[in-house]
Amino acid sequence: MSSTLILKARICQKSLQPLIHQARPALFTLSKSLQLPPSARFLCTRNPNQTDRKTRGQTDRQPRIENNAIRQGKGRLWNDAVDGRGKSSTFRQKPSFPKSVFAAGTAKRTAEMLKRKASVVSEEEEEDEPEQRTARGEGRMQPPDRPLPAAEWKKLKESLGNPQRFDTQMMSALFHSEAALDIAKSLLTFVAMETGTLSYKLLLRYLTLCERGGHDTEVFDVYQIMRESFPALDTGACSLFIKSFSRTERWREAISILQEVKKVFSPSPRNYSEIISAAVQHGDVNTAWALYDELIEKGLSPHWDTWDVLFKAERKSEEQEGEAVSQTEQQERLLGILLYMRNNQIYPPHSLTGSIKAWFESLPGQNWTGNWTSTLPKGVCRCCGSELESIQLTAEEYQQLRDRVMSDIIEGRDVFNKTTPEELEQFKVFVKRKPAFDVVIDGLNVANVNKDRNKQSKTLLAVVSELERQGLTILVLGRKHMLRPSRSWDKHDMNLIQQKAHCFFTDNISEDDPFLLYATLHSGNHCRFVSRDLMRDHKACLPDGATRRLFFKWQRGHQLVVDGYIVAGRRVRFQSIPSYDTIIQNEGDSWHIPYDDTEDRSTYEVPQRWLCLTKKH
Repeated sequence: MSSTLILKARICQKSLQPLIHQARPALFTLSKSLQLPPSARFLCTRNPNQTDRKTRGQTDRQPRIENNAIRQGKGRLWNDAVDGRGKSSTFRQKPSFPKSVFAAGTAKRTAEMLKRKASVVSEEEEEDEPEQRTARGEGRMQPPDRPLPAAEWKKLKESLGNPQRFDTQMMSALFHSEAALDIAKSLLTFVAMETGTLSYKLLLRYLTLCERGGHDTEVFDVYQIMRESFPALDTGACSLFIKSFSRTERWREAISILQEVKKVFSPSPRNYSEIISAAVQHGDVNTAWALYDELIEKGLSPHWDTWDVLFKAERKSEEQEGEAVSQTEQQERLLGILLYMRNNQIYPPHSLTGSIKAWFESLPGQNWTGNWTSTLPKGVCRCCGSELESIQLTAEEYQQLRDRVMSDIIEGRDVFNKTTPEELEQFKVFVKRKPAFDVVIDGLNVANVNKDRNKQSKTLLAVVSELERQGLTILVLGRKHMLRPSRSWDKHDMNLIQQKAHCFFTDNISEDDPFLLYATLHSGNHCRFVSRDLMRDHKACLPDGATRRLFFKWQRGHQLVVDGYIVAGRRVRFQSIPSYDTIIQNEGDSWHIPYDDTEDRSTYEVPQRWLCLTKKH
């Protein structure tokens, strides 16, 4: 910012100083309810209450990981499904691997398929969109294409009807149009001359424009003005200052801003990330790790670039001898990051995984080699031949999950919004009197696999018959309306279903899922369930991240999903269930890291690609 502009702003502010102290005008008062402009919200941090809420895992800095999922003896049903022996080998899982509802990109491909089928509607919507965009854009101010003197700014303001918020609206328009900085400076000069002051909101918008354009010197000037003019700065301004200072030689001042922020609210992971990157780039590894530890202690989840810069960091000596992080400590800390990812079921993107690979291969005298690979259907690494951890829960994990699901989902506070105490108790008695089930079927969900709603009972009968043919003990959960003969629910079909399987029909207003989860978990770790429902609402009812991750692991290893549509005269097929857990793993002299190689993965899906790291002796 030009020195002339700063001088004018300061002179105007000093001339109004008595008025400021007497009236405390809104222009100089930082209201707690300050609403940031869209431009500032775009660049500033989120509300601390809306930041990442992932449960922090233990960050034990041991160089090796003790695997949580100990391989256990496989039960009969599990052995059959994985190894292709015995009665459950006829689960008829389609051999095309990997084909799973949990495979990365499945949800995106399904959505695109449905969108293509509705192409006529989509084309009509696309025809309307340009007009809508034009209509929305008509009300925005059109900024000038060059700096204007005060007289021309005044004429422009008058031509627009002298709007009260002309200055802030025009500054927002300059930001969105990516106008030259000189134009924004000329606007500030005009406002300072016309009103004798520069409001907080106007300076915040100007700050946003300067930060995005990389005009760090201008940011420093704005920082000085705002510090002198306002009693406090909001989260948006602080975040912008941290971002700008962190990419300059004045990066240590960002730490001071961070300390002030912590007195009022919790800084965002992005705030920490930017200062950590600056510390590493300037050779202060100690400060970088201290901020990282603080970030983890606050229960915040680091950004990818935070980890990336730490894996890329080179050891640099500090001013005082002996303060530098030792090579051994550096290795333990970086392996601790992998442990954190494992405990929190985090899948790094390909770029970060590449940095991890390069770091392993650069370790002196250790001879690590990394290869991009995938797994065989039986859970064996295609590259090194190592067997990956089983998807099967240990006895301890299963009991822990069973207890939490029973207390938080089956008997949770909102369960009786979905059923009645009498019905739930009746079902519990029913399950206890029956033998342990091998498969539990969500009858209504399965019946709706096909589009033809006139043959729902035949669809359900086909699935039940396929599983009954395998000699499995089956429970079908349904609704009472399914027992009333209709075009959708044929009486003969329903009689056959009741002959082939145990059945329990809930009230029509009841929800099936709590009953399905209860019966499946009550029957034992071998029992699976058939449903297309991904249980996201129920998983969200669990109280902590560790239990939710355990539920997801159990779900991926026990949920059978009908593959495609059910066609009369053809065998029913189910999507593949993986035999291994998709999680960062370490055993002996090898690491296996699943990584994200696509932007299409939904949160409930898992990657299909792995980094295999092995040490040669």
